[in-house]
Parts: sequence; structure tokens; C-alpha cells
Amino acid sequence: MPSAIHSHRPTTKVQPKTFKSRKTTKGALRDQAKGKVPNEKGLRKTPHQQVMSKIDRRNQAKQRQQTKYKEHQKETSVFSGRDSAPRIVAVVPLCADVNVSAAIKSLNSSLDIESELGETSSRVSVDRFKQKLQYVPVERDLAVSMDAARVADFIVFVLSSEVEVDSLGELIIRSIENQGMSTLFTVVQDLDKIEPAKARPDVVKSLASFMTHFHPGQEKVYSLDSRQECANLMRSLCTTTPKGINWRDQRSWMLVDDVKWPSAEGESTVLTGVVRGKGLKADRLVHVGDWGTFQIEKITAAPLSTKKRKDDVMAVDNTEAEKVLETPTEDQDNLAELAPEEVMMDDVEGDIKEPTSQKGVLLDDHHYFSEEEPEEYTRPKKLPKGTSNYQSAWFLDDVSDSEDEEDDQEMKDAQDIGIPAAPEDGMEGIAANEPTEAAMSEYPRSEVFVEPNEDDDAAQLEAYRASKRDEAEEDMEFPDEIELPPNVIARERLLKYRGLKSLRTSPWNTEEDRPHQPEEWSRLLQISNYQSSKNHAIQEALVGGVAPGTRVHIHLKGVSKDLEKSYTPSRPVTLFSLLRHENKKTSLNFDITHKEDYEKSIKAKEELIVQCGPRRFVINPLFSLGGSTENDVHKYCRYLHPSQSAIASFMGPITWGAVPTLFFKRTIPEEGDEGTGLPLQLVATGTARAPSTSRVIAKRVILTGHPYHIHKKVVTIRYMFFNREDVEWFKALPLWTKRGRTGYIKESLGTHGYFKANFDGRINPQDSVGVSLYKRVWPRTAVPFSGPLLDAGAAGSQGEVMDVE
Repeated sequence: MPSAIHSHRPTTKVQPKTFKSRKTTKGALRDQAKGKVPNEKGLRKTPHQQVMSKIDRRNQAKQRQQTKYKEHQKETSVFSGRDSAPRIVAVVPLCADVNVSAAIKSLNSSLDIESELGETSSRVSVDRFKQKLQYVPVERDLAVSMDAARVADFIVFVLSSEVEVDSLGELIIRSIENQGMSTLFTVVQDLDKIEPAKARPDVVKSLASFMTHFHPGQEKVYSLDSRQECANLMRSLCTTTPKGINWRDQRSWMLVDDVKWPSAEGESTVLTGVVRGKGLKADRLVHVGDWGTFQIEKITAAPLSTKKRKDDVMAVDNTEAEKVLETPTEDQDNLAELAPEEVMMDDVEGDIKEPTSQKGVLLDDHHYFSEEEPEEYTRPKKLPKGTSNYQSAWFLDDVSDSEDEEDDQEMKDAQDIGIPAAPEDGMEGIAANEPTEAAMSEYPRSEVFVEPNEDDDAAQLEAYRASKRDEAEEDMEFPDEIELPPNVIARERLLKYRGLKSLRTSPWNTEEDRPHQPEEWSRLLQISNYQSSKNHAIQEALVGGVAPGTRVHIHLKGVSKDLEKSYTPSRPVTLFSLLRHENKKTSLNFDITHKEDYEKSIKAKEELIVQCGPRRFVINPLFSLGGSTENDVHKYCRYLHPSQSAIASFMGPITWGAVPTLFFKRTIPEEGDEGTGLPLQLVATGTARAPSTSRVIAKRVILTGHPYHIHKKVVTIRYMFFNREDVEWFKALPLWTKRGRTGYIKESLGTHGYFKANFDGRINPQDSVGVSLYKRVWPRTAVPFSGPLLDAGAAGSQGEVMDVE
């Protein structure tokens, strides 16, 4: 074979590499466009959608910067100037060995500020940053800490380097966080006592990790033993713009510096402080701490003492007369919570109807088998024209005196009138042919129903319900199921209940609820358009009133003398101006979420303490499912289980806006429990929703029965009712099974409550048959809360509210 011939590659014929550019050239773009020039201005319709030039973009960015700067100046203007408002700093201890006074002294000494500190709030002037600080020392108490945090611009949590945060400290952290808080700082005390010194950074890291669990942004923990870190914290307190709280900034509020009690009966109580938030109006009501809601008599100026530069002597100008800033007008809100009773009587006097006797349960908006319906259909007779009803009784069916074909035609037309459906006619209103042996029958084999022995029937019922309890505990598929004793008459026990073909779409007849509604229900505040009313109330607070940053005397009317005995100067007193209508009662709804750290379920109608904005109430809420339905009917929930959410409803004064809400529950620590041991726990949190008096909370009960005999689609059912009258009363209700079959009651069998039912398909012998009944439940009235939250003596003072069907 010839050897392989070796040849070199012809390098002269190699094509050079193509040009690769990072960016396409203008020529390449022209080639790709193929002469088409895009008209960008034609594609963009509005000026904002058109392509802006570089100068326009710079101008727009400059305008945004100026707008943001003006907003910042407006937010901080209350802190600037000679007579500016002080920055409120709430110092909250989280550990048992924390000394609040020493912590404030360490902060002041870092800037060489000397001031006397007492138990009440103290004001200091920081000349280096030309700002004023007002410290609010807080006791290690839940209610005091929450009240101080509500009106604070800055919150300082004080930790200990030796003692861990206990259950009370964690409760304070969670409560302040969920009610809404402004800018937060964290400090540690007595860090120099940690030996050796190498362990101190590890302690700080551990405390920072603990705080980031609750507040992820708290990565820095300041040491009060370091003068430099205290100075840095003071710089942050004086220069940082506080975040604020949304619901608080929509209202006028104030931290009360001084309280002057009346010396005579005709005098008013005077509260002194600096107005914050929106402008304070004398026409609006004010809510003071746990004291209650009051009317304003007048608002007067209360300037601080000024120092004269010439003589360097502190002097107060007392010669000037009292300067009145604002007085109430005819538009002043009153303290009435409900509408006048005369108006309520005029509205409902003609609407209440006397109850009439009915033969069956209410299904949707109709009583089936009632006395108002014709019991039997009478066929029209052939009668002479002009015959009266009395004369028609004397004519037989086969007699006619008609001589005219038109009269005969009229009689035929009368016979063609639609016949109303009778109970035995079925859903279509057409009676089926009675079964015979020769024709096709629904019951191919005739069976005789044998009445069971009473003793045997009772024993079988007890065994059936015992096995069913085990199944309910494992599956929990029927939470609304009830079991009636055999000696209880179901139609009397469930007289207020009704049936619904669909819980979401069936109409709810409100006329049946009138006799059972609370007396004050018709006098509650009716809100047709919540969003519009809320916007109007909030926008109304933007204009007028005493300007924020002004120190004023607020004269209140009708303050009880008993409050003077319970007043403690060391506890902060807060004042919030209420928006229009916020003192009027209505049916309130709140989104409620079960807290993960509370392991037990919360029972409906159980006593809880709720805090919504500046007010606290004792409530017995109703829980219901959320969402939007066509008929505004929502299912009632007997329990709020862990990690579940629902709607909590009760009657109380309205609060405009999405205000955060806290739910507390008094508990008795069990023996050997390794839990917190506190008499109060934060069990749920929520947000205020739109109130509504037309929202129906429907409580459902389910009566179940057992398939006793099954023949194709015809089933004999027992253990649902125990007498024939109950079967006839609930005959109109639709039946359903756990596996999705639907049916209806055909006829009653015997006297022990057995009945035959038709279903849309063959059912399983292991299936359960049920009917759903609904009753409207009404929210309960909230009671204003007063006193300390962590009062061990109050725990268990009121037992659980019984869930009455």
C-alpha cells in the first residue's frame, strides 16, 4: 500500500476573525433598522411618558430633593427654635437589677450636663446640639411602659450585663412592639463588672443577638460605662428624626407635665403639656390615660419661664392676663355614646311584627309548610257566570248552566292554572305515581318498618355516640356538631335556628332577628361608607387648632374627684385628641391572629383585655371567619386555635384607621408549670377593620344521623331526631353527607324519629348524614378598663363565660 502523503495546511486561505465589539456601532444599528426611524414621541402620549433630556432629568431630581428637604424641615420644625418642643425619651428597664436614674445620669454626664433627676419626667437642654430632651423614667411595669412608649419619640431599652431578661421583660418588648413604636435604641448597664475584660465583647454580642430576635435592626448595643458611646447615643437622640407612629401622628397628643386639681366644685381640672401631632381643637373630645373621655372647656397658653439676659435672673411674667388660645364652639362633640332613644323608637316602631305560629323551620327567607300557604288545592268548578261563592256550594261538579262556548273555554283556562307544589310532590312540584307491583317502582320490594324496642334503641344510641366521639377526636371534621339527648325536643331547643341552602349566597332574613337583638343595637352608629367617613375625619384634623409645639393649659370638664386619690405623679399621663365620632359606639371588627408563644386555644366570649390606640377595654369577643361574602354572613367560631386568624367582634367606640390592637388574657399559673408564671399574657394581636352593624355572625350547629338501612338512593336514617314532630318541623332542610352527597327528607317513619331520605347517589354505610342550622349571635358590649394590667388579685376573678346555644 502507498504510504500516507503529508501536506501542510494552506494558511494563505484562512479567513480572518470577524470584528467583535462590546457595543454595536451606529452604522450597524442603521443597517438593522433598514431605513426605519422610530418615532419615540409619537409612541408616548403624555408628557411624563416622553423621553426627557438630561437637563430635564436633573431638574426633576432637584425638585424631588427640595420636596424631600421641605418635608424633613416640616417634621423637625417642632424641635427647632427657642421655645421648641423637647424630644421625649422613654427609658424602659427590661431586667430586675436595672437602675433607670443611673442610666439617665450616665447619658447626661457624657456631655457634662448637670440636672436634678426625680421620679417624674425631667427636661434637660443640650447646648452642643441646640436641642431639648425630656426623659421619662419608667417603672418595671407593663401598663406604665406601654403608656410611656405611646408618646415617646425615642425608646431606650436598658439591659443588664449580669441578669437575663425575664418573662416580664419579654412581655414588655412584645407589647411595645405590637402597639407601634418610634425609633429604638438599646443600652447595657454595668458592663465593667464583667470579669475578665475579654468576656465583655461576648456579652455585648449575646445581648445584640437577643435584641435582633425581636427587632432585626438593633445590631448596636451601647454601653453606659463608656463615655464615648454615651456621647454617640446622645448625638443620635438629638439629631435623628424620629420615625413616629402612623395612627398617633393622625391625631393630636400630649405628654402631661403637670396636673392641677380643682379646689372647688365649679372649677375645672387643668393639664399642662406641649401639643404634638396635629393641631389641638377644643371642639374635639380628649382621652386621658385610663381616666376616660372628657370635653375641653378652654385651651390657654402656658409659656415657660424666660431668662433675662441683662440681670441673669429667672423671672416669670405673671402680670399678663391668661391668654386663651381656643374655646369650643357650637360644633363641640358631646359625650353621648348612643343615638337618642326617641329616634330609635320612631325608626323601629312600625317594623317590629308580632310572631306568628309556623309549622316548619325557616329555610333562607321562607317558612315552608307554614299556615300561610294553602294546605290543599281545590279544583275550580264549572259554574254559571256571575255565581257567588255561597251559591257555588249548591252546584255539583258535573253540573253546568253554560250555554256559551266562551264560558266553557274560560273554565278550561281556569283549570290550566299552575298548581302549587305540595310537600309530597318533590323538588319539581310534580307528584310521582304510586308504586305498584306491575310497574317500575322506586321501592321494588315492599318492606314493613318494625318499631324498635325502647331499651334496645337507647343502648344502640349510646354505643353509636361513644364510637363517634373517638372518631371526632381523631378527625375533628365536624367542629359544630352537637348531640341532643333523646328526651329533648329539638324544635324547642333549636327554635331560634334556621336553615340555609348556601352560607355564602343565601339571603338572611333580618326580620326574624328583631325580637332577639340587643336593646342598644338600633342606637349604634350606622356607617354607610366607611372609607369616605374615615378620610373626612382624618382630613378634618389637618386644619386648625393650636399649633404643634405650643405649651398649653387644657381645662377639662367633668373630671371625677376620685381620680385625684388614684393619681400617682411618677406614672406618665398621656392625652390623645379623638377624631370626630370616635366616642360613639358601633359594632367593631378586628383582624385577630393567635400568638405562637401562647399554646392554648382562646374560647369565644371569654374575657380579654384589649388595647386599641390610646384606649383599653374589657371585652368578650365573638370570633368569625373573615373574607367577603355575597350575603355578608360569616360563620361563628367557637375557638381560636393556635396559628389561626379570625375576625373578633364586640360593641365599643369606633377608632378610625388601621390601628394596631393587642389582646391580653388573665391567667392563673398552674402548679409545676415551667412557663412565665405571669398573671397576664399577650395571647393575640390584630388590626382594626371597618365596623359594620349589617355583618351577620351565624352560629352553626350540625345534627347528624346514622344510615340504618340503605337501598340504592333511598336511606333510612336514625339518631338525628327522636320524635315524629321534630322530623316534620325540620323536613325542609337539605341533607348532606361527609363524602359530599346531598338529599332531602322523604317521609317520617314511626314515632322515634326515624325517616326516609332520598340522595343524589348511593351513600357509603360508613358515611354520616347531617343537617346544618344557623342562628345569629350578637356582639357584646365592651367595658372601659382601669387599673394596673399586672394585678395578680384580678386573675381569675371572673370565670369563663358559658357558651349558651
